[in-house]
Amino acid sequence: MESSQDVFATENLIPPRKDAGSQKLSVLEKVGYSLGDLAANLVFQTLVTWIAYYYLNIYGLKPEHASALTLIVGLVAAFAFNPIMGAIADRTRTRWGKFRPWILWTAVPLGVVSLLAFKTPEFSYQGKIIYAVVTYALLLLLYAANNLPYSALSGVITGNMKERNSIGAYRFVAVMFAQFFVQVFMYNFIIKAGGGTSIEAKAIGISKVMTVLAIIGTVMLIICFLTTRERVIPKPEQKSSLKEDLSDLFKNRPWIIMLVVTTLIFITLAMKGGSYVYYFENYVDKGELSAFLEPFKKFLPTFENDTSLGLGVFNGGGILVGLVGIMISQWFANKYGKRNSFMASLFISTLFIIFFYFFPPKSIGMIFGAQVLHGFFYGISTPILWTMIADVADFSEWKNNRRATAIIFSAMMVGLKAGLSIGSSLVSWILGKYNYDATSTTGQTETAIHGTKMLISIYPAIPFLIAVALLFFYQIDKKKEMQIEADLRQRRNS
Repeated sequence: MESSQDVFATENLIPPRKDAGSQKLSVLEKVGYSLGDLAANLVFQTLVTWIAYYYLNIYGLKPEHASALTLIVGLVAAFAFNPIMGAIADRTRTRWGKFRPWILWTAVPLGVVSLLAFKTPEFSYQGKIIYAVVTYALLLLLYAANNLPYSALSGVITGNMKERNSIGAYRFVAVMFAQFFVQVFMYNFIIKAGGGTSIEAKAIGISKVMTVLAIIGTVMLIICFLTTRERVIPKPEQKSSLKEDLSDLFKNRPWIIMLVVTTLIFITLAMKGGSYVYYFENYVDKGELSAFLEPFKKFLPTFENDTSLGLGVFNGGGILVGLVGIMISQWFANKYGKRNSFMASLFISTLFIIFFYFFPPKSIGMIFGAQVLHGFFYGISTPILWTMIADVADFSEWKNNRRATAIIFSAMMVGLKAGLSIGSSLVSWILGKYNYDATSTTGQTETAIHGTKMLISIYPAIPFLIAVALLFFYQIDKKKEMQIEADLRQRRNS
């Protein structure tokens, strides 16, 4: 009778190896794995960057309704969909493994629903609210069913900590490519595809853009499924109930800390990412921006106006420099440990967020410079966050002699969804509190303009600083990483 490991080897493109702890992964597998996050982030980065703007400025919801929708549906998704999905994935048994099948099964449905969620139907206002609730909930449900098993897969591709750091770097280069497209080009593509800047034109434009992204994402998820393999396989005799898994979870202090840290980080990302478009539309001086962008207009002539070009260059500069941070993050993680590297890079990146509060509208050079430096230091932290979750799964196995990878990774998904929901909701809610008027054709009040500045400076800096403080209590430092890896390798090989 074939063992599960033999089955995985014969049906996959990746050759078998016996020792999961010392497994060296091929470039093919690392690239194939990274395509899964590239696909998922075409959806996720759109939610982070555009969901508040879409519901307020294109779909036509009132600020209080947009805020309530993203908060309530998002929190239900975070605290219901993700833990349930984690428990299901850990108990999935197929010849393809526990987690890979979910990448395949959800590829097409996720693409279809991501398209439907950004369509603007000709319904009554109440009908549009119902349609938004249903499609947003389905999108978050399918995202959980796809991305939670995908994330958990990184914990079972290999037990080698350095190889995990390596696939984390590959993965987040792919994430940055998705982020680059969404934050640099998407606003301009929406205007081009829709044929103008009116609300109706933007509604047509975003629907067309999401159709293309849905097709590309579906193909990438299928490639991810075909090119990866699960190697860290629980002992056949390991059986645990959901009650035991949850008990292990809530006794796991590193897991609790990473849950809170992840939530705080994605609150900041959603808050500032969803506010940049308002910052450029309402705060940045248009004349100074146009003069600053003059050299870029020669190389990027396809952008429709200075606002779309300025937003693209601003986001693009931070992302490209962030790629450099991602590429060197593995060196910092290996030398100083994940926790210390993560804390330092996150703290320094926060300082550059705070600086935005002090920049006047005409200080275009300083605005763009601070974004570049923020991108570099935040880039270092990006892959480390996810590999720390894989370490938490190892810590749980090391401590309890039972492995429940997906439910551990539900911390990341719960935190991601909760942070996205709270951050996006705060954008709409804070704009409403500062009297922002999405229908105004004569410009915003001074109060509303000040609110857009606060949304990319002081408010998003607060969650990052709290996260840095919490990491002082995270106990898996470099010494503990090495001990856990050595002990688990000995157990698995025996």
